Amino acid sequence: QQSPPTQQVPVFGKSPRQEVREQTSNMGGKSSSYDKPAEIPSKHFPAFKAGLPRMDGKVVAITGCTSGTGYITAKTCAELGARVIMLNRSSSRADAAYESLKKAAPDAQITQIPCDLMSFDSVREAGKALNKELAGVGLDVLCNNAGIMGTKDEATKDGCDTQMQTNHLSHFLLTAESWPLLEKAVSLRGEARVVNHSSGARNRGGDGKKPLDEKYLQKNGGNLGGDDSGWAPFSGGRWTRYQQTKLANLVFTYALRDRAAAAGSKVKALVAHPGLSSTNLQVTTTQDGGMSNGLSNRLMGWMAQSGEDGTCPLLTCVCVPGLKSGDFYGPKGFTGPAELMPPAPEEALADEKSRKMLWEVSKLVTGAEFPF
Repeated sequence: QQSPPTQQVPVFGKSPRQEVREQTSNMGGKSSSYDKPAEIPSKHFPAFKAGLPRMDGKVVAITGCTSGTGYITAKTCAELGARVIMLNRSSSRADAAYESLKKAAPDAQITQIPCDLMSFDSVREAGKALNKELAGVGLDVLCNNAGIMGTKDEATKDGCDTQMQTNHLSHFLLTAESWPLLEKAVSLRGEARVVNHSSGARNRGGDGKKPLDEKYLQKNGGNLGGDDSGWAPFSGGRWTRYQQTKLANLVFTYALRDRAAAAGSKVKALVAHPGLSSTNLQVTTTQDGGMSNGLSNRLMGWMAQSGEDGTCPLLTCVCVPGLKSGDFYGPKGFTGPAELMPPAPEEALADEKSRKMLWEVSKLVTGAEFPF
């Protein structure tokens, strides 16, 4: 993405940058606050869900499942007969989601385990609780769903960027902590899966197709581009950081696939993206200043698909049999049904150099230990 040309600002006029900002901030009206997800009818989800297989006897752990794609995944898996482990930061929202899920699937076995992805200590405690809870049965699917988007340039208590730690680093650590349980499921039922959640932003937004840069993985929180949203929507430091996290999700999937296969493991690594889907993700981004109310209203009201439709790719990776390690599912555009993404462009985007770097830096930053 090229920088806009430098232009002289007229004495009695506005610069192109000012005009773009005013136009996008006014989209949808200044007074319309974007404080809840746009309500959009589902096109694909009902038929998709009806075709999913039963999940009886399987155990699925999901991060970030108080609402949105995570909650829809948890609810669907519970209704299909799976045992569901909800991994959320302790909060009233987490408790409400737990109670709601129990009502939606009264016959399902549902467990809450606290897991704050902005704290490596909390993730390790969650890993210990998982290993205690599931020692005898294993874990069939670890769904690394949780994410934040376009938030301020701030550090976690561990010193990492809040977006990178939430979206990738803590999931890397959680995967390592859960690995014995995944292998246990393989020994009992022949297969297990790690499912990561990427985004269309992996190759656009911020600086566009910016390669993965190790500085975003390191303990540089608060020093990674600031809070300027840039001269156009989805540009500037907030969105470059987000792009890096979503690219990291893809790179981690391929790095894990390669290393697990080389070690002879039958644990599969899969990845999905939801397209442009109406969930609380855009609400929290707007509240944090990453998107204007007007832009959010117009974008989500005119261009997005429902949260249920956006969950179809994730549920494909979690539930559908016969998938290969490394498969990537999502809509081909901003919206649409879950489809297998063409592998060649994704493999090139997440090249071997990036996989090696991400693995080494993520291990160093998190202290994660894999058996390979």
